[in-house]
Amino acid sequence: MSESQNSPPIRPKCLREDEPSEECKNLLATLPKEKGWISSHLYNYKGLWIGHAKTLQGVLAFQQHFQAQDSDIILVTTPKSGTTWLKALVFALVNRMNYPVSGQHHPLLFKNPHDLVPFLELRLYFDGKVPDLSSFTSPRLLSTHMPYASLPKSIQDSKSKLIYLCRNPRDTFVSMYHFPNRLGLSYIETNSVEEIFDLFCKGVSHMGPFWDHVLDYWKESLKNHTRVLFLMYEQIKEKPEIQLKRLAEFLECPFSTEEETSGVVDEIVKLCSFENLSNLEVNKNEKLSTGVENKVFFRRGEVGDWKNYFTTEMVEKLDHIIEQKIQGSGLKFRYI
Repeated sequence: MSESQNSPPIRPKCLREDEPSEECKNLLATLPKEKGWISSHLYNYKGLWIGHAKTLQGVLAFQQHFQAQDSDIILVTTPKSGTTWLKALVFALVNRMNYPVSGQHHPLLFKNPHDLVPFLELRLYFDGKVPDLSSFTSPRLLSTHMPYASLPKSIQDSKSKLIYLCRNPRDTFVSMYHFPNRLGLSYIETNSVEEIFDLFCKGVSHMGPFWDHVLDYWKESLKNHTRVLFLMYEQIKEKPEIQLKRLAEFLECPFSTEEETSGVVDEIVKLCSFENLSNLEVNKNEKLSTGVENKVFFRRGEVGDWKNYFTTEMVEKLDHIIEQKIQGSGLKFRYI
């Protein structure tokens, strides 16, 4: 895989030529909606919550036009669950032969992970575009926030590898709450933590409900552990080297004894660390091609930040909901 695979020539091509954005706006008007915080409203489309017409068009175009390849590697998260970190780790891991981690010209030193591992519905297919992916070398490294049930059938039927990163719901919520502030969205100023928390507890969150999203991928990982890898954010924070080796085994590109002896695993962990990435010039002062500032993706990256925001009542309420939703699944969240 080469760096250029992530900057393919995108040929805008609408789902239909007769102003599909208007069509999507009309569809949006028929959907159940709730107050949002990353967008002014969230709309429920076939069980998942979507922010606006362009995102809906991205979902539809992705579902209708994406053709999976068995060699694809697709990274999946709910929003604000460590997506940037996962993209960096997997990009460095898969490309370690093309781009030596200790080299001065590694792409991660000059590009944000979201540019190197593009979102499908939120970038490549966003607003109904149908991109030309022919310049992507194999394996194609892509990402999505989509629930498993909403993925294109071509992905579900393929042998492509899915890597799912799960973060505990308390920290996920706090990171979700802060994200619109970092984007500078004015309409969220009136939203209190309590108000947004109540929506989250109702299942109203981008690409949510949170528990459905997590549980579906958890079940798929149990059914087919060679195809779906389920990772915990907290475990990577605690023992990144072990989890990176697990990733390499899953992707069938394990570290050699020579690589481990020479410190390649440690070098990847260091390169992709929050401290390193957040202090790079590209992530402090530059923007994605979409216009979003790279620095908004680096807030704290800590485990346990929820303690600064959650009351005892909030902990009890969310824990009760989560316990009900995941009961009997074997899935357990880790809180520090």
